[in-house]
Amino acid sequence: MIFGNFDRLADGGKPARGAAAARAGVLLVLALICSGPGPAAADVQTQEVAYAADGVTMQGYLAWDDRFQGRRPGVLVVHEWWGHNDYPRSRARLLAELGYTALAVDMYGDGKTAAHPDDAQKFMTEVLANLPGARARFDAAYEVLVNHATVNASQIAAIGYCVGGGVVLHMMLHGADLDAVASFHGSLPDDVVPESGATRPSGRIAVYTGEDDPMVPPDLVSSFSGQMDALGADFQVISYPGVSHSFTNPEATAMGEEYHMPLAYNALADQSSWSHLQLLLQSVFSAAK
Repeated sequence: MIFGNFDRLADGGKPARGAAAARAGVLLVLALICSGPGPAAADVQTQEVAYAADGVTMQGYLAWDDRFQGRRPGVLVVHEWWGHNDYPRSRARLLAELGYTALAVDMYGDGKTAAHPDDAQKFMTEVLANLPGARARFDAAYEVLVNHATVNASQIAAIGYCVGGGVVLHMMLHGADLDAVASFHGSLPDDVVPESGATRPSGRIAVYTGEDDPMVPPDLVSSFSGQMDALGADFQVISYPGVSHSFTNPEATAMGEEYHMPLAYNALADQSSWSHLQLLLQSVFSAAK
């Protein structure tokens, strides 16, 4: 299922349920065509970075590719509820290979990670219970990224996974200076009215979710889409049929089985959403030049 103010049909704006799988395949092909052959070998550089926010030391992870010259767009990567483990770092490295400088953000502080869902729930709840503090942590990471020598500070996006998806949506809707945000199997706010009173988010929004994800049920997706329409947002929501929570993480299925949770990796949804993200970033940053 696909929602979005630039992806509606002519029959009164109803979403096309049967179009999701076909469009996913088209998006993958288009991404491959648009990316071209590119340089032969990656030369990704990484750097551990410590920064302070909300009275806490945060542990970030920068990645960029020395094959690309000059300043380039930057992308913030916000982790799942498990915390700042290698998964967001791997996504930062992939973004570096595409020509961006990426910063894997630490929202919990001190680089904390959870080995059990109870710990993950505790860490997440502590952050979300203090949204001004969460915004301060995000803003501190933003400053680290825009001040890096390889980054064009006028071209910044953010992506997030699980709780991180909810974080990047929240930041966009509360005035963060972002050209685009993308949420992968992320939580959706049930009230998206910006505190600033703005009538329209400043950048583009993409949400990738699974139709069988009980943590992001269809009624919440529909409500979010309706509110985005009401705000006049430039947004798109793509729901993948038969797909559950955490579908981009190759370790999700094993974790779901271990902890009896509705987590499952889905290679097609992972590849399709990542391909769509590449097109989104190309479009946004090309238009900004």
